[in-house]
Amino acid sequence: MNELSVDADAPNGRPKIGLALGGGAARGWAHIGVLEVLHEAGFKPDVIAGTSIGAVVGGCFAAGKLGELTEFAMSLTKRRVVGLMDFHIGGAGLIGGGRLKRLLERDLTGERIETLPIRFVAIATELGTGHEIWLTQGPLVEALGASYALPGVFDPVKLGGRWLMDGALVNPVPVTAARALGADVVICVNLNSDLTGRGTTIQNHNAEPDPEIVPELDLRPTSRWLGGITGAARRVRGLVGRPSEDRPGLAGVMIDAFNITQDRISRSRLAGDPPDVMIGPKLGRMGLFDFHRAEETIEFGRQATRRMLDDIDAAIAGSRLSV
Repeated sequence: MNELSVDADAPNGRPKIGLALGGGAARGWAHIGVLEVLHEAGFKPDVIAGTSIGAVVGGCFAAGKLGELTEFAMSLTKRRVVGLMDFHIGGAGLIGGGRLKRLLERDLTGERIETLPIRFVAIATELGTGHEIWLTQGPLVEALGASYALPGVFDPVKLGGRWLMDGALVNPVPVTAARALGADVVICVNLNSDLTGRGTTIQNHNAEPDPEIVPELDLRPTSRWLGGITGAARRVRGLVGRPSEDRPGLAGVMIDAFNITQDRISRSRLAGDPPDVMIGPKLGRMGLFDFHRAEETIEFGRQATRRMLDDIDAAIAGSRLSV
């Protein structure tokens, strides 16, 4: 029988609660709604493991800055989202990431993972080896940047002599990490659980993309940043534009490939180490880059969590009985 780990962070001898917040780009705003409802219901996490956007939301929560992140998310419009993307040519990704990093530094400067009041780990992937890297020490902003460095979109981040990329490549929903940090009951938030319900038909590549899932990319800020090299901007627009009649467009292929990969990896990892409770917001119609839709995404997270409150109570009670 496993010994129940109890410390000052788990008052009254209750089991330690761990949250595993998964990756999924803009769908990750749902984590905010999850955390809000858990707080209202009196569930205090002792451990948070986050991948990609899950690391961003979880890290801000652990640092006591969830309110600031929520305010930022709710302020986003399509135009502002594009304005935050510092496109560049010649790097390892389309976006340098400096503007997003400066936004995080505004509220998280000086925060280090090992001194956070809640145990926290950000998941990243090592470039070249594919190793899963657990970031449990060092500057919080640097760890978050490494965890959300989606290949081809953001430049990889160098930490500790290693080039790191998005942790969702190897562990989209980090249940294993939450358990390793001492959680007795793990609640995971899987942003990919509803993707197959979106009705993607792999064979039918002639259909027009859903504008909610593949929004048109406004490259005007990009062309200005490039100093008027409009020809380059036109070429990029051609790459990500609508598909022709006989073949899919690049954006649609990349997004579908990412969705399929995340779904399969998530299923495999969760089968090997299932959580005690899984929260699965209904996000199948939410696009990866719909960051401007924070209000409805947060609400999806709230709704999904309310549906699982009884299951969370039961899991905690069951953990007490297993001692």
